[in-house]
Amino acid sequence: MAASVRRIRCVGGVTRDSAGRLLLVQRANEPGQGLWSLPGGRVESGESDNAALVREMREETGLEVRPGELVGTVRRAAPAGVFEIHDYACVVLGGELTAGDDAAAAVWVDAAGFAALERDGLLVAELAETLRRWGVLPV
Repeated sequence: MAASVRRIRCVGGVTRDSAGRLLLVQRANEPGQGLWSLPGGRVESGESDNAALVREMREETGLEVRPGELVGTVRRAAPAGVFEIHDYACVVLGGELTAGDDAAAAVWVDAAGFAALERDGLLVAELAETLRRWGVLPV
C-alpha cells in the first residue's frame, strides 16, 4: 500500500453469546447502509483500540464489553483513504441489546440466520468470507 494513502484506524467486535450466536448490526449510514456487519467504528485521536471498542460497542449495541485478543485485520476502501479494521474477540459484561448510534438494528444471529443474510446479499462486502477464514462464524 502506498505511503500516501490515508489509513483510517477502526475496530470491530467479534462477540458471541452463550449459544454461540454472533452479534451483528445493521448499518444505518454509508458505507454499507442497510447491510449487516460487526459492530465497531473509528478509533478517535489519542484513543486505544480497547477504549474505542468499548465505546463503539456501547454506542451501537447498548452492551458493555471486555475486548480480548485480536481476531484479524482487514482493509476496506474508504472515501478518503483506506479503513484499517482491527477486529477483536469481545465478552459481554452487561447492558441490554439495543440498536443505537450508527446501527439501525442489533441482533444475535445463529448459523442459519447468518447463512440467510449471506444468501440474500445482506452482509457487508467480504464479511462472510473473512469470518469463515478466521473460523468465527456463528453456530
